[in-house]
Amino acid sequence: MSSIAKDIKKNFKLGNSLTKLIYINVGVFLLVKILYVFSFLFSIPLIAITDYFSLPASFYVLAKKPWSIISYMFLHQSFIHLLFNMLWLYFGGQIFLSFFDNKKLISTYVLGGISGAVLFILSFNLFPVFATALPNAVALGSSASVLAIIMAIATKSPNYSIRLLLIGNIKLKHIAIVSIVLDIMSIPQGNAGGHIAHLGGAFFGYLYVKQLNGGNDIANSFNRIMDNLSSYLKKDPKLKKAYSRKKSDQDYRKEKVQNQAKIDNILDKIAKSGYEGLTKEEKDILFKASKK
Repeated sequence: MSSIAKDIKKNFKLGNSLTKLIYINVGVFLLVKILYVFSFLFSIPLIAITDYFSLPASFYVLAKKPWSIISYMFLHQSFIHLLFNMLWLYFGGQIFLSFFDNKKLISTYVLGGISGAVLFILSFNLFPVFATALPNAVALGSSASVLAIIMAIATKSPNYSIRLLLIGNIKLKHIAIVSIVLDIMSIPQGNAGGHIAHLGGAFFGYLYVKQLNGGNDIANSFNRIMDNLSSYLKKDPKLKKAYSRKKSDQDYRKEKVQNQAKIDNILDKIAKSGYEGLTKEEKDILFKASKK
């Protein structure tokens, strides 16, 4: 078990953003289900976790748990719900990373999910048909985020063709169009909030890539926030000991530049051929770098 846990930890650290997103979604699902099992076995009252982290349509309830506008997109009700979304995320994410970088994948996932949340909340507060359902309506799942990624790659390369089992070759633009049409038609049929959130995610994916094609990255502010957060979390008091080194400043800077160049080359290789394409020496270099 310890070996499995070590492998998972290593893959998470060295994996690309797609790997991390899938790991987080699966990890959150397992954690929630395990907590429910312990609650059942030991007869411990447990506030419904899905209710605590799912997104409410009511502004009044949302004010009590504002974090849910983020947490809801990593939460799934059932294994089938998780499996379906993770398959679509893997499929869309692989194509996405052939056009864009890891940072843009995270931006599309999170901001697409937020866009889906905004449309979900606004719709339930504006349309009279949802008035009676408003107080208890909630949304959860990564579908809006995943559809943002699907729409992004369909906007970037609409004629990109893929082969689907039992269907054959189909273009991305056709997958996107069918997905949107089905969501619109399904709104009156049940799970209206989920279908509306999907449309919000799809709109962001389309807008994001259209803006990128025009030279404008509308996710810049979000990326700066994430970069600052990442820098803060990586701060290590052990770094202060580095100044007691015996090497000269010039030698230290030269070695640091050389090591960073090696890491950059390895990361470029991962982006092109995946982690499994690395040699054992390259994997060891990345693993040691992740420990610093």
